[in-house]
Amino acid sequence: MYSPSLSPAPATASRVTAPPRHRPALGADPRTRERDPYGQQARPQQRPAVPAVTRRTALPRPVPGTAVPRLDNPAEQSPVLRAALAGIARICPAFVPRQLLREDGRHVLVAGTAGRTPVVAKCLTPTPAGREATRAGRDAAELMRHEVAAYRTFVRHRPPARLPKLVAADSDRCVLLMERVPGRPASRERHPVNTPSPGEVRAILGAVRSLNLWRPPAGSFAAPLDYPREIARYHALGLLTDRDASDLQHLLHGLAHSTPQFCHGDALLTNVLLAPSGPVLVDWEQAGWYLPGYDLAVLWTVLSGDTAARRQISQVAQSSGTLPRDAFLVNLILVLMREIRLHDVPGAGEEQRILIRRLHEDASMARRAVRAAVGTR
Repeated sequence: MYSPSLSPAPATASRVTAPPRHRPALGADPRTRERDPYGQQARPQQRPAVPAVTRRTALPRPVPGTAVPRLDNPAEQSPVLRAALAGIARICPAFVPRQLLREDGRHVLVAGTAGRTPVVAKCLTPTPAGREATRAGRDAAELMRHEVAAYRTFVRHRPPARLPKLVAADSDRCVLLMERVPGRPASRERHPVNTPSPGEVRAILGAVRSLNLWRPPAGSFAAPLDYPREIARYHALGLLTDRDASDLQHLLHGLAHSTPQFCHGDALLTNVLLAPSGPVLVDWEQAGWYLPGYDLAVLWTVLSGDTAARRQISQVAQSSGTLPRDAFLVNLILVLMREIRLHDVPGAGEEQRILIRRLHEDASMARRAVRAAVGTR
């Protein structure tokens, strides 16, 4: 790691050698090091990713008399961050912040310690005044409360897939304090160009499948996705043709009495940490009951650069019979429509246009599979 020319000189009898000075290796700028999902420095990279810091004006003020922990870097002391640290201090006075991991339009993520335990705090970002912002804020707060409820359920009923342990939470203020798991994200991009290795993909699929086979207690989770409503919405937006909507409704009619499946709901590679002990699933805002194969449909969509993984996912989805296959196809169409609507925005760059074109190609393939499935019923 270190250059031989920077090594300390050997000790002699006439002098005392000072401790070696640790310097970065030649050609590695410490300011351009890639960080792991919790902000620790890792290998050097050519183009560092600088997280955007969103500053807002209408923010809740800390409660008078409450000690608000502070970070060492003055540049990280935004009003949003100060409000988040005040909320964390209310539920965990022992929390000591170490590093700001993320601050965007939805969440503030801060790494620190609670006593001797490394933790990560997730807080909802306050939104400015206005009807649209208030509506978006209500939706974000509802998702955050759902995630807090999911973690509390996991304390009583542990799922087979690994996830961070709950340390403290406040659903009213939308603050979540959880264990900091050592590891790196399976991808830093929603649609990665370079997918994980085949062994890592198999491990991720195994963790997702184990979760899908789990049956939490009745009443612990709801069904986040209204399938008929989603089909009608994408049909009204022009993303689905009349025949597409009719075919999907036909498949849904045959799935009316199928057993729902517990899914993570947002099984993107960015929500999977590759830890030494195996994959760890994070971000449980969308967890609940879906038609079978929803998580597999999400993974199939984002693993466009790995044909072997896609083939394996398709085989798993069809291995249990006709009904799971039809459910997977319905999920796949809806996930692809969501991704097209999310990325097909004005002013898209060349890379994003390539992604949109690929999503449309995948959607055409899924439509053909749906029509073939309808023809076999």
